[in-house]
Amino acid sequence: MDINGDLLEKIMKSNMEFKKLYKEHTELKHKVEDLNKMKFITPEQELEKKHHQKQKLKAKDRLEQILKEFQEASS
Repeated sequence: MDINGDLLEKIMKSNMEFKKLYKEHTELKHKVEDLNKMKFITPEQELEKKHHQKQKLKAKDRLEQILKEFQEASS
């Protein structure tokens, strides 16, 4: 998710839900990346990775919705 730095800072200060979701999305991204780096993963780790990917996608969708609403309100 690429967001202009100034816009990101502004929305993080004004919207706590966005700030929380952005942090969660970043943490999930790192967890998925770590699992992807492993040569061999167990079936449990594969399920964990799928779960993280779904949660990350849900967070991203909500972040984009909040961002769109913020930009519309600022126009």
